[in-house]
Amino acid sequence: MYRFTRFFCCAALSLVSLMAHAQPSRGTPADAAGSAATPPTVPTKDAGTSGVGAPIAVTNPLEADYKIGSQDLIEIVVLGQPDLTRTVRVNSRGMISMPLIGQLDVVGKSAQQLEALIADRLREDFLQNPQVTIFIKEFTSLRFTVEGAVNKPGVYPIVGPMTLLRALAVAGGQGQLSDMSEIMLFRIKPDATRVTLVFDAEKIRAGEQPDPPILNDDLVVVKRNKARAAVKDSLFRDILDFINPIPFLR
Repeated sequence: MYRFTRFFCCAALSLVSLMAHAQPSRGTPADAAGSAATPPTVPTKDAGTSGVGAPIAVTNPLEADYKIGSQDLIEIVVLGQPDLTRTVRVNSRGMISMPLIGQLDVVGKSAQQLEALIADRLREDFLQNPQVTIFIKEFTSLRFTVEGAVNKPGVYPIVGPMTLLRALAVAGGQGQLSDMSEIMLFRIKPDATRVTLVFDAEKIRAGEQPDPPILNDDLVVVKRNKARAAVKDSLFRDILDFINPIPFLR
């Protein structure tokens, strides 16, 4: 019995050693330093089909047609007027407050519409030709979902420019037995068709691929590594746990 137990323990340690060398790094995904200004073009395929479709451009969520929502954080810049430049959060009633102008109802307006509204109000009594720029810094009315082999799967708001690595970091980083080489991103296009994008997080971290932006209603799925999961879930693992309860695979 002693020789039998020793044989299985040695075999398990050898298997674990081989898997440790093959296992990807477990660090929490770091923010990509400076996403590419031009959105990447990535191979896509229609959901439910096996064929690869035509490439589509991954666009940035900071679109001109985005409508400001309650609790969004916006920065207002008035050229040459530092006293009027400020960062404000839209309150629960959809209002913001500015010097000289007072309260403004901003919910449902685009950044361009709000720029024109503030410029008109300032032009009435205060400035001759005001130049107003609006930056939406937090999109609290936009959401994305992360599920699968991450530490904190769930639905999260898009807070500022969001990329795939940042989305994984928000979800607590990769979980046990995760496969970071084939991350699935499901997206609904404006024409209501669904596409599936596939990304390799390790190549993004290494700078070999750009870090793609996350858009509203995107679903990110991190799959488990099939080979490592099969070993962990196998009867062989149960035998090893019975012989020696030290967790070999985590």
